[in-house]
Amino acid sequence: MFGRLFHLSLDLFLLSTVLAGIKRCTGLSPAINKIASKDLRQLAVTYLELGEWGMDLAVVVMGRSSAFERRR
Repeated sequence: MFGRLFHLSLDLFLLSTVLAGIKRCTGLSPAINKIASKDLRQLAVTYLELGEWGMDLAVVVMGRSSAFERRR
């Protein structure tokens, strides 16, 4: 049971990170304003902010690694 919950949590985190990457690359993001419930809307905002945090963390880790290089 714990393993399944952990796996689901990790999948949700990765999905939010992918959505953050899509937002940064294309400017496209989910239409949160169309969610009727104020509580669900806030939950969606928090979920997407988690993805932004994950994307920032990935960029920092890759930026410090010698396996990646920044091309300009």
